[in-house]
Amino acid sequence: MRVLAGVVITVLMAACASMGRPEGGPKDVTPPVFVSSKPAPNTLNYTDPRVVITFDENIKVEDVLNKVVISPAQVQQPSVTASGRRLIVDIKDTLKPETTYTLDFSDAIRDLNEGNILDGFAMAFSTGDVLDTLQISGMVLQAENLEPAQGMLVGVYSNLADSAITTLPLERIARTNQLGQFTVRNLKPGDYRIFALNDLNRDLHWDRSEDVAFFDTIITPSASNYNFQDTLKSSLEEDSIVTRIGTAYAPADVLLCWFNENYSAQYLKDYKRPTNKMLEVRFAAPSDSLPLLTIVNGANEGRTDREWSRLDVNATRDSLNYWITDSAVILQDSLLIAMRYLRTDTLDRISWTTDTLKFFYRPPKETKKKKKDDEEENDSLPKINFLTFNVMSQQSHDINKPLIFEASQPLDTILPKGVRLEQMIDSVWTQVYRARIVPDSLHPLLRYRMDLEWEPGADYRLTIDSAAIQGAYNEHNRPITHEFKVKGLEEYANLYFKLAQRDLPLVVELLNSSDAPVLRTKVDDDGMAEFTYVYPGTYYARCFIDTNGDGLWTTGSISEKIQPEEVYYYPGKLNLRKNWDIEQSWDIYNTPLDQQKPMDIKKNKPVTRERQQSDQDEEEDEEDFGDDMWNTSNKSYGTGSSYNNQHKGLQKAR
Repeated sequence: MRVLAGVVITVLMAACASMGRPEGGPKDVTPPVFVSSKPAPNTLNYTDPRVVITFDENIKVEDVLNKVVISPAQVQQPSVTASGRRLIVDIKDTLKPETTYTLDFSDAIRDLNEGNILDGFAMAFSTGDVLDTLQISGMVLQAENLEPAQGMLVGVYSNLADSAITTLPLERIARTNQLGQFTVRNLKPGDYRIFALNDLNRDLHWDRSEDVAFFDTIITPSASNYNFQDTLKSSLEEDSIVTRIGTAYAPADVLLCWFNENYSAQYLKDYKRPTNKMLEVRFAAPSDSLPLLTIVNGANEGRTDREWSRLDVNATRDSLNYWITDSAVILQDSLLIAMRYLRTDTLDRISWTTDTLKFFYRPPKETKKKKKDDEEENDSLPKINFLTFNVMSQQSHDINKPLIFEASQPLDTILPKGVRLEQMIDSVWTQVYRARIVPDSLHPLLRYRMDLEWEPGADYRLTIDSAAIQGAYNEHNRPITHEFKVKGLEEYANLYFKLAQRDLPLVVELLNSSDAPVLRTKVDDDGMAEFTYVYPGTYYARCFIDTNGDGLWTTGSISEKIQPEEVYYYPGKLNLRKNWDIEQSWDIYNTPLDQQKPMDIKKNKPVTRERQQSDQDEEEDEEDFGDDMWNTSNKSYGTGSSYNNQHKGLQKAR
């Protein structure tokens, strides 16, 4: 949970038909204006399922299915159509007695000619004698990258049970607008839990594969009156100041950060034998346990995979390649394998099960072609099969990276005397005796590496003799020669972040212009995050609070009531040049959360005319590493010491 502290989002007026206007933009462009409706706003004892709303100009309504919502939540989709200046809503469900109905159009209404958006328009009526008026407002962002959640469903439960979100439909709902903002309106007094939901199957509750956000604490909405001054203009163009009474609704600063649990049922997805030397097994979801394979036919019956194969497995253990190293098993074209593995049962529980799988191998048919005389002579010689051992690194090598090698099969031996690394010193190739080729820790079966403290700007030559590398199938390598040059220090830039929150377990990611991480590092005890040997270019940065200490961003869990790890963006652009060292100070709480992500890399940008005039005349200096933001709203989310205190309290609660 993160409460949006600092400045309260906005003061929401008591009028039942609220007509929000986008800020800024050309002064002579306005959205449609509400004129009248049947029923009138706040009407009591209204039982007609048809609602007609009239505006001052011709209108259109867009994306009704995803933007227009009616509370209480409807089973049948209502009909919403525009006809000239009128908006007609036909409610298909039977109206409930003694109930307040809210018609929330979010940003679906636009004028017909210019397309100016009427944002936040809603109206209400009651089928009984009482009109409920309380409301909850806030914003929904994507937890991993702070993208505004556009058109996401937000709803509440008065049933406070943990199981409500998985079993019951949301009671009163709203949709987020283009900025991710929402208001759930016309609530009864009482306690509520609030959720955001990407309701793919439209059943109004959460299924484990859907995106979801939740607020940690129970919300009790309230309203209070306040006085504000307004300016009236007479027919003589004279101004007069009057005092009016407004209504402030709370909370108006709820922040929901949506995530996906990345849930997938565990089952055997695919299996095959692409060659006589390999079995491939694929599962639908990651697993924390490896399966056990046992041969159940032929002369090798009863033997387990530990005896006749070597396993190449990815980090999540859902993609397994079994390299068969026993010649007797290789020759067995038909293999029946009893595989014991974890599978999701009908009660959504993970349990062990055993299936018998058939692995067949059929050798490819040989194609016959007319041979030349020299080919027929070579046929009498024994054919030699070579393994491949490819150098994956380029001829221009990064100073801070190892040489990477990939083998075509599991290896038995790398003879150290058959591997030589030489450095050009004073025009003479001089051997480097510290060089060793070792298995890569993440992919030890087929990937290898050579780690060395490279000399900047130096030339190197790697030589691997023939048969210096022996594979699992009695094959060896051809001779290998690879020459490369290490880049000089002047080819790189260095970037250093000094973070104010040195007491938090922070991980900083350097991002490219597509908002994708290219480098990642932990913040040290002094609050420093260092990125050395960085290619010159334009970058951005974000960090996350690494609560579980695994060095990776971790999603949340509804069942365990765990929020996703908190993410913050450096609110500016970083232009790195060759041979430059840049140091930036960064206080992750200094900028409101919804304004942190630079507009250049924000994907969910609101389609409004305000964007076209936001700071168009300002030219940004390449050396300026300050804020590069567009202030889309006067609503501030998660800033300053108040938010910091809330955050620390949450950490203790977790």
